[in-house]
Amino acid sequence: MSRLVVVSNRVAPIQEGEATAGGLAAGVLDALKQKGGLWFGWSGEVTATSEPTPEHTVGPITLFTINLSRQDYDQFYRGFANGTLWPALHYQIGLGRFEWPEFEGYRRVNDLFARALTPLVRPDDLVWVHDYHLLCLADSLRANGLRNRIGLFLHTPFPAPGVFMTIPSHAALIKAMCAYDLLGFQTEQDRTAFLDYVTRHAGGSADGLADGTVTIDGRVVRTGVYPIGVHVEEVRSQAETPINRRQATRMRANLMERLIISVDRLDYSKGLPQRFAAFERFLADYPAQHGLVTFMQIAPPSRSDIETYQRIRRELEAEAGRINGRFAEVDWVPLRYLNRSFARNVLMPLYAEAQACLVTPLRDGMNLVAKEFAAAQDPEEPGVLILSEFAGAARELDAALLVNPYDERGMAQAMDRALSMPVEERQDRHQAMLAVMRRNSLERWRDRFVADLQAG
Repeated sequence: MSRLVVVSNRVAPIQEGEATAGGLAAGVLDALKQKGGLWFGWSGEVTATSEPTPEHTVGPITLFTINLSRQDYDQFYRGFANGTLWPALHYQIGLGRFEWPEFEGYRRVNDLFARALTPLVRPDDLVWVHDYHLLCLADSLRANGLRNRIGLFLHTPFPAPGVFMTIPSHAALIKAMCAYDLLGFQTEQDRTAFLDYVTRHAGGSADGLADGTVTIDGRVVRTGVYPIGVHVEEVRSQAETPINRRQATRMRANLMERLIISVDRLDYSKGLPQRFAAFERFLADYPAQHGLVTFMQIAPPSRSDIETYQRIRRELEAEAGRINGRFAEVDWVPLRYLNRSFARNVLMPLYAEAQACLVTPLRDGMNLVAKEFAAAQDPEEPGVLILSEFAGAARELDAALLVNPYDERGMAQAMDRALSMPVEERQDRHQAMLAVMRRNSLERWRDRFVADLQAG
């Protein structure tokens, strides 16, 4: 029986009997527990040299990790992956940089992963690789003699060819990506952008092949659309559990009558400065809401050793203080900015307490906060999701209030509409979103990808 071999930049720490963090980790762990297999990736440790660490087994899952040297971390992770690829994939090319030594470091770490992983893989194993850190891994595995079926799921967007081609090494990246047997994307728009590049700029052909399949350099590469989901019933259960609700109830008691919530990793792709500006516009345009509404932005630190991320943190702290200085009263602070993380058992009931949720990234592969907020709601008295049309989730959750994150006035109007929406309309929108999320669940995302990879 074939095993599942999962490869990702980081391996989530797991303990037998403990709940996982959700999202990718939950989907991967469920699959590994069903089929048995191994999970391979970076340990998160930076050491003197890049080297494997001892394996760790939890039930039917074996974890293999590798440490990275300072040079590999700087060039691969801080450099090309997050300094070049991340901004380009999210259409933020003005924030990116490119240096050939960093691309060489990216290839070197993909090669390092391949050399460490190849001896661990059995002939009939399926290899499921995740995300933009490892676009070149299949190419490196092939060079090491691996002939197994290898698939990549890209959690980020894939940009239009003209944007991707701003990366000077774009041709080498596409060629390496085509060493995979199956490439999975969050939306049809992402897949179309990839196929457009391959057929127009890389000599690929789709003539006479099934939809989404191309031939390039003598290889047949399949593509598919697999929107990642959430455990709908599990999220609602976490939101309702009394022990989980205690902290959310305490936090809620200190706020005003109406709560607008946002939860984002501190990242420039999330549109946080634009969101703060839209909330300021809301306060200016709708003075009747003063003293009644609190906007809570939870933004855990992210990649804090990268200057771009340090800069956005300073900007948001200054903007939060300025907006509160303009509008706050002795007994009312309109904007609560929390630059820290909270456990899921706190967030889910807090989602359920909110009257509205702002999920307004400038670009996002999917955005599971949008789906978790909708799943956490009381179906009798649901809150309203305000969702960026540039999030992958907008392709499915079109019953949300869709907004353009660059439109301050439109976002302010959406906030006012959400807070005044009749309960019947809120219920109809909520039920429509639940129906979609139950169809495109986390389990279906996982099972469809693995089945398509196995089918060949």
